[in-house]
Amino acid sequence: MSLPKIKDIQHLDAQEIKLKIIELKKEIFQLKLQKTTRQNIKPHLFKHKKHQIAQLLTIQNKLINQ
Repeated sequence: MSLPKIKDIQHLDAQEIKLKIIELKKEIFQLKLQKTTRQNIKPHLFKHKKHQIAQLLTIQNKLINQ
């Protein structure tokens, strides 16, 4: 599974970006919870989720500064 590309999410508007960021933060929290309870998780998902958040924040900043 490769990292998501920024061009896949460039078409989102400001509200969709905010909702997606909140959703991804919830997913990271759930992954951390699963990790602490020693459930079987895929560790690469942390990197993918954080990467997606960084991409969304980048797009959000571009929209704000325009």
